[in-house]
Amino acid sequence: MSACVLTFDSTGSGSCLYSELIDLQSIGALEVTRATNIEFNNGTQLWEVKDVHGTSLYSSRSRTECLEWEQQNI
Repeated sequence: MSACVLTFDSTGSGSCLYSELIDLQSIGALEVTRATNIEFNNGTQLWEVKDVHGTSLYSSRSRTECLEWEQQNI
């Protein structure tokens, strides 16, 4: 399993690829916003990683490959 990187900006807001390696609730209330969604495209018969605007960032026949791509690139 890869390391989890938690980054804080100047306002104190943190961001990371969600993982249960760090108990984020132990540092306060969470506001979770997804950076991507993984959806099946019926037309192409592929799984797609899409950003918040619906733009396809990556696609594969395998949902697992999409999850791995998301973890490596987001």
